[in-house]
Amino acid sequence: MHTTYIGLDVAWSARNATGAATLRGGPDGAALVDAPVLLGGIDAIGAYVLAQAGSGPAIVAVDAPLWVPNATGQRAAEAELNATFRRYEAGAHPANRGLLARGEGGAVRGELLVALLAEHGFTPAAGISAGGAGRLITEVYPHPAMVALFNLERTLKYKLKPGRSEVVRLAGWAAYQAGLRGLATADPPLHGAPAVLNVDVSSLRGAALKRYEDRVDALFCAYIALYAHRWGAARCRTFGDLETGWILTPVPPGLC
Repeated sequence: MHTTYIGLDVAWSARNATGAATLRGGPDGAALVDAPVLLGGIDAIGAYVLAQAGSGPAIVAVDAPLWVPNATGQRAAEAELNATFRRYEAGAHPANRGLLARGEGGAVRGELLVALLAEHGFTPAAGISAGGAGRLITEVYPHPAMVALFNLERTLKYKLKPGRSEVVRLAGWAAYQAGLRGLATADPPLHGAPAVLNVDVSSLRGAALKRYEDRVDALFCAYIALYAHRWGAARCRTFGDLETGWILTPVPPGLC
């Protein structure tokens, strides 16, 4: 039976769209099912996951905090990840309820998603077993994953930020798109993605650029799910834990 790998770039605020992408296959390789899409509220995100996963095995990889017990500061997951990836400039933003409890009903959006999917057999997983089966949801973070999977010394500077020049940003996008295209020959391989990765980013501005970024980041999250299913703890590491919040990411050799 095939496994479905779903990547979600969940917006921290309900005002913004969530990117979503689905791969289907197995730990030896998977293909993009359809073009990545944008979704709205938690109900729409949950409906997408359930439609794509059906009743079969699935791994949902979410770029957003899924469990945030701390009212202020940061979780142990961010502290541990930042200490490890600081030299790569791949640190995570602090997650706490003061920052994140702005979603539907004043709740943390990732927690709402976990609760919704739990009703359909999905279990939160701080780690993914190589080749295992089940219906799992885990938190991931693309920046350290890029460092590991694209063999980078620093993270790619593709996001729009104050003081970041267009030249730097477009160079980051070119490297990001090339890295994702290169996953076609990786282990495991990603098939069927070139169309979304051949967009001329220099032609995008404002909301159109953000929409494209969300869709591509979701695609990468889906691949992280596939990669974790292929390699498990041999090439991936969990920062934090189920009780305090966690982040699962591929890591460079020597950091497992």
